[in-house]
Amino acid sequence: MRISSNLNPYLLIAPGLLVTGIIILWPLVQLGQLSVSEVNRFGQVIGQGGAENYVKVFADPELYASSFRTLIWTLGVVLGTLLLALPISLALNEEFYGRGVARVLVMLPWAISLAMLAIVGRWALNGDSGTLNNLLQMLEITQTDIAWLARAETAFPMQILLGIVATLPFTVTIFLGGLSSIPTDIYEAAQVEGANKLQTFRRITLPLMRPFVNIAVVLNTIYVFNSFPIIWATTQGGPANSTDILVTYLYKLAFRFGRVGEAAVLSLIMFVILLIFTIIYVRLAMNEEN
Repeated sequence: MRISSNLNPYLLIAPGLLVTGIIILWPLVQLGQLSVSEVNRFGQVIGQGGAENYVKVFADPELYASSFRTLIWTLGVVLGTLLLALPISLALNEEFYGRGVARVLVMLPWAISLAMLAIVGRWALNGDSGTLNNLLQMLEITQTDIAWLARAETAFPMQILLGIVATLPFTVTIFLGGLSSIPTDIYEAAQVEGANKLQTFRRITLPLMRPFVNIAVVLNTIYVFNSFPIIWATTQGGPANSTDILVTYLYKLAFRFGRVGEAAVLSLIMFVILLIFTIIYVRLAMNEEN
C-alpha cells in the first residue's frame, strides 16, 4: 500500500518527535507523581499527599516574592542585553582595523563557564578588596568600601549586570548573523535615494532584523529564566532570601530543606510559565509569517 505523500513530512519528523516526547514527557510524569506524594528528603515516595504540596507552595509568601524577582531578573537581563547587543553588533558589522580582536573580546565571556563568570564577578564585587571598589576609589568616586553583595539594594542589580555580561555574546552572535544576511544592494539603493543612516536603520535594518530579535528574545528569556549559577555563586539567594529567584528557591526546597514534593510542584509551575511564553511566541511568529 502506497503511503500518501501528505504523510511524508510527519514520517520524517516522527523519530525526532518520539525522542523529544520521551525526554520531556517522562520527567513531567515523574514530577506529577512526586507533586501529589509525600516524599522524604532523599526523593523516596513514602505516601500519598494529595494536593497538600500544592497548598503549601501557594501558601508560601516566598513563592510570590521569588516570582516577582524572577520577573525583574528576566526583564532586566533580556532587555539590557538587547539594548547593548544591537549597537555592538552594528559596530562589529562595519569594516575597521582590529575588528577581529574586538569580536574576540566580546565573545570572551562565552568562552568560560557561567559558574566561573559568577565567581569572578563575586571577587570583583568583594566589599573589602574587590576590583570595583578599588577602581571607584582610584577614580575618587567614593572613599569607602561598598559591600555590593551584602545588601539587597545593590546585590540584585549587580547580579543583573553579570547576567547581561553572560548573555551578551550569544545575542551579539545572533545579531551579527542577521546583519550579514541583509543584502548590501538594499543599502546601496537607499543611499542612492538619499536616505541617511538613521533612516536606513529604521526603515531597513530594524524590520529585516525582527526575526533575529524574536529568536534572541525567546531563547534568552528561557535561558535567563532558568539561570541558576550567577545568583547561587554570588549570594545563594541572600541576604535574607532577598535575591532568590524561582530556580534558586526550587533548589533550596529540594536540597536544603528536603521538601521534594513541594519542589516538584514548583518545577511544574515553572514549566507551565515557560510553555505559555513559548506558545505565545510561536503564535506571534506564525501571524507575522501570514
